[in-house]
Parts: sequence; C-alpha cells; structure tokens
Amino acid sequence: MRGRSVEIPSLIQPKTCRTFSTSRYNPGMLTAAIALFALVSAQVRIPDVPFLATPDDVVDRMLDMAKVGPGDVVYDLGCGDGRIVIAAARKFGARGVGVDINPVRVAEANENARKAGVENLVTFRVQDVMETDVSEATVVTLYMLAEINVKLRPRLTVQLRPGARIVSHTFGIGDWEPEQVVTFKDKMGTMRTLYRWTADGKIRP
Repeated sequence: MRGRSVEIPSLIQPKTCRTFSTSRYNPGMLTAAIALFALVSAQVRIPDVPFLATPDDVVDRMLDMAKVGPGDVVYDLGCGDGRIVIAAARKFGARGVGVDINPVRVAEANENARKAGVENLVTFRVQDVMETDVSEATVVTLYMLAEINVKLRPRLTVQLRPGARIVSHTFGIGDWEPEQVVTFKDKMGTMRTLYRWTADGKIRP
C-alpha cells in the first residue's frame, strides 16, 4: 500500500519469534525472515528500482558536493543499506533519514547504524518515496532511475525550502538543469556522474 510506513526494529529479540530456535538459525536469516514477513503483511509494493550499493568513495563525493555539515538533515530516498545517511552522521554529525520500500533493506540499515554508533542521529522508514514528506530535509540524495527522479521533482520542488541541496548519482531530473555536474572514476575505475541542484522555491511539475 503506497505511503504506509512500517516500523522495523534495529534488533529483533528471540522471544518475538518463538518458532525459531537461536541455536539452529543464523540471526541474520531470522532478521531477513521477519522483514520479509513485514513486507507481505504491510502489502508494500515491489520496489521500482533494484538495490545497487553506492561505493563508499562515491558516497563521500556526494556528501562533499552537497556541502553537508552538522546542521543538516540528510534524506536519502531509496536508501538501501543506509550507507549515505550513516556516513553523513558519522563524518559530519548531520541528522539523517533513510527511506526504502523494502523492509529487508531497512532492517539492514538499522543494524548498520547500530554498528556505526549513530543510531541516535539516523532514522530509517519503510515507505514509498513518492509519499515521503521531505520538507524538513536540507539535503536530499538520490540514486534512482531517471523516470523516478522526474516523478519526484514536483514533490521536491514543492516541499524543499529554498537553499536545500539535491545530489543525484548517475541520473538527472528531466529538463531541470543542474547547477553542477561532476564526472570521475571511482576507486574501481568505473566512471561516475553526480548532479547537484539547489531548491529555489520554484515549483517544477
């Protein structure tokens, strides 16, 4: 169901699933099983975009391009394993919100935040990005398909306050001209392109 949020705990206690024995099952398998059950129970639709992790050096370039600082609130739409908002919190002290429609990814992101020691700064939600309120964000990061970016444009330009920055990996946002485009090779030698826009209060349908 679009827009419906499902809370996924960072740590799943054995007593919440008595049909599993912790002596016989890997905790990671248990987490994935519970998250998959949440996906079915919540009637969340299948993701539009497959999960492709952004390399850590590309994450760093995205955050630098957005000029993230300790006063920022970073929203990552389609957050996957949470690495962008976790990096923003760990390196810059920024607050972060990650949104993904896949509860398996959100469970993984919560666990990664716990391991990084930034769970007090970041929040992850199981939610459709098309229904996400981004009005508190000062930075939005994207690694979505071009057509998804275009569908997000009205929401971004209506809700973001002037001065908020948007950084997209690989794909632009239709005919909205970016103010900065950077192309580079990542550590593995793959060519990457990043785009940056700054919200100006103009609504773009």
